[in-house]
Amino acid sequence: MIGENAREIAEMAIESGADQALIVEGEEYKTYNTYLHTHALETLCDKYRPPVLLIGATINGRDVGPRLACRLKTGLTADCTALGIDEESGNVAWTRPAFGGNLMAVILCPDTRPQLGTVRPGVFKKPKRNKGGTGPISVESIQAPGKDLGTQIMELVRTIKEDVPKLEEAEIIVSGGRGLGAPENFSLVRDLAAELGASVGSSRAAVDAGWIPYTHQVGQTGKTVGPKVYIAVGISGAIQHRAGMGSSDTIIAINKDPEAPIFDIADFAIVGDLFEVVPALVQQIRQSRGVTR
Repeated sequence: MIGENAREIAEMAIESGADQALIVEGEEYKTYNTYLHTHALETLCDKYRPPVLLIGATINGRDVGPRLACRLKTGLTADCTALGIDEESGNVAWTRPAFGGNLMAVILCPDTRPQLGTVRPGVFKKPKRNKGGTGPISVESIQAPGKDLGTQIMELVRTIKEDVPKLEEAEIIVSGGRGLGAPENFSLVRDLAAELGASVGSSRAAVDAGWIPYTHQVGQTGKTVGPKVYIAVGISGAIQHRAGMGSSDTIIAINKDPEAPIFDIADFAIVGDLFEVVPALVQQIRQSRGVTR
C-alpha cells in the first residue's frame, strides 16, 4: 500500500486474507504520481524479488504497470480477465482479450521475473473480511528520487455526477443491448432495475448507438462486474461483453434468438420477445409485493 495514510488499507487487506502487508507512507504519496509510485514499486521489487506481481487495471495501474515492467526488464500482460497456472511450466497463465476482443489469449512469461500483469477490477470476488484477522504490517522507508519528477499536481477537480451507478459494487445488474431497438426502450430495463433495486448496465452496442452513457457499459472496453444476479436484456453475448460479466453468480438472459451466445453462459435462459417478457416480469414482481400499479 502506497499512500499518505496507508495503514487502514493495510489492515483491511490483512482482514481480507493477506498474509503480510507492506506500507510506503509519506505526504509526497498523497496523490498518485507516475515517477514516485514507479520508483517505490521498483525499490520493493529489488528488495523482495517477488516471482509474481499483480496490479489493478485501474487508470493508475495501467499507467504504472508498463513503466515498472520496463524498469524491471520483464514482460507485462495487461488488462487480464482471468488467471490460472500452467501445469507444465508452473508459470502464471494470464488470460486477456486479443484481436479486438474476438478471442481470449492465454499468455505465459517463462524467462523473466517478476511475472507482471494488470488485472481488471471485478474479475475476482472480494473476500469476506475477518475483523479479528491479524498479520505483519511492515513500514518501508523509500525516499523520493532526487531528480525532477516531470509533473506536479496543482489541483484536483472532481466532475463525476453523484447519480452515476457504481456497477462494480452492485449486487444486481439489469443490462440492455441492441435488441431494445431504440433509446426510449431502455425504460423497460430501468423499470425492471427499479423493482429489483438494481443498477442499470448496457452493452457496447447500446453505448455506441448513443442510447445510454458510457458509464453504464459492461464488457471488455467497459466495466468488469461480478454481481450476485446479472440480467441481460436483448444482449447477444459477444465475447467482448461476456469478458466483463462472465463471473456473475447467476446470469439470466432474455433474447428472442435461441442461438444467441449469451445462452452459452446463462444459468437461466428466456427465449422470447423482451417487449413481452420484461413487462411481465415487472408485473409479477409488483404483484408479489402487493403493488397493483
